[in-house]
Amino acid sequence: MSQLTPEQYKEKMQRRKEIQEQRLNERSQDKGLIIVHTGDGKGKTTAALGMVVRSLGHGFRVAIIQFIKGAWEPAEKAILSQWSEQLEFQAMGEGFTWETQDRDRDIQKAQEAWQKGLSYLKNSEYQLILLDEINVALKLGYLEAQDIVAGLAQKPEQTHVILTGRGAPPELIEVADLVTEMKLIKHPFREQKIKAQPGIEY
Repeated sequence: MSQLTPEQYKEKMQRRKEIQEQRLNERSQDKGLIIVHTGDGKGKTTAALGMVVRSLGHGFRVAIIQFIKGAWEPAEKAILSQWSEQLEFQAMGEGFTWETQDRDRDIQKAQEAWQKGLSYLKNSEYQLILLDEINVALKLGYLEAQDIVAGLAQKPEQTHVILTGRGAPPELIEVADLVTEMKLIKHPFREQKIKAQPGIEY
């Protein structure tokens, strides 16, 4: 690829700026989004927590409901506790399914977590709701996709909802406004047998 002269580069960037400004001017709609983070790659919850921190920085009220996780106190909860006036954090699972080994209880805990999440979804005081690992609960059959879709339809117009976890069902992807799939390329746990480490995995 030939290198542009300074004049050509400036002209190219000017055209790009004009296109970007036109796009921004054409987009005036304002609404709460349904956001799905799914896929086999790492970073789904981490990306969602970035949005949580951003929302807290704007002074918004936020609720986090963790499905599946919960048997151990996540480090995220410790750091986010400084926003206790703005944030509700509910870790309602009892750990990963291979740890609990009790399907009926896992289903019960997932149903309880969904009812708690639904109560926040219907409350217009919350601008952002994170339903962490709900996609896993759906994939495992602990929850029904049509129930989640029906619940999302009840949210206030300006409320944003993030649903994380691998295996997001097609019904959820269909109603979502923004879907990101994290793709696994390499993982140290698999390739190098490196254990989960604080600050990276938890």
